[in-house]
Amino acid sequence: MPNPVVQPLFDLAREHGVGFYLGYAELATENGRTRRFNTAILVGPDGRIVGKYRKVHLPGHADHKPQAAFQHLEKKYFEVGNRGFRVWRFLDTITGMLICNDRRWPEAFRVLTLQGAEIVALGFNTPTENLHYPEPPALRVHHHLIMAQAMAFQNATWLVETAKCGFEDGFRMFGHSLIVAPTGEIAVKSATEEDEVIFFNADIDLAANLKRTMFDYAAHRRPEHYKLIVERIGAEVTPSSD
Repeated sequence: MPNPVVQPLFDLAREHGVGFYLGYAELATENGRTRRFNTAILVGPDGRIVGKYRKVHLPGHADHKPQAAFQHLEKKYFEVGNRGFRVWRFLDTITGMLICNDRRWPEAFRVLTLQGAEIVALGFNTPTENLHYPEPPALRVHHHLIMAQAMAFQNATWLVETAKCGFEDGFRMFGHSLIVAPTGEIAVKSATEEDEVIFFNADIDLAANLKRTMFDYAAHRRPEHYKLIVERIGAEVTPSSD
């Protein structure tokens, strides 16, 4: 990055003094090994790459499912990201990045805000149809919205989620890009399933009271009791003996 296809975006960023988030399929060579990641970058208003994130929570499956309406082979084509969850100084803020399915995992947001994240930028590409079990489209959108609002509020951070809309390979994408305030309120949301530009003049200091009171990490967090979060991957029934 940048390659000839996206170079105009970098040029426009420099021309207009704006930054952006860009997701792409990354082909990398590390220690003589070819690797593939689902990746996003932050590009500053000078057209310079500020930071890179490689997606950690890969959904889907690695094997072909002939009976499925469509394939979700993210686990086949990409490796789990190897850079962890990081933040960068970006447009006078501290910004972290996530990608798509990461939005369902609260640990990702908490690690970012433990590093001072004020904005979390996230791109997603979610079909209207649930591949795994029948689910009404309205319920899928409902889950998307409550996740975004809860993650923003519980981490006292602004959240910018940008969705693919329209159709891809004949399947509908449900869109619903939005910006959520640290209060959990939806500041602005796309109104259609077509291409749109939405924007909001975000007050970064809006979260200050929350960070001093309800979500004062230094005062209230008790990491000595959270060890299972990092020690255990799958759920196990482990009742207390007393």
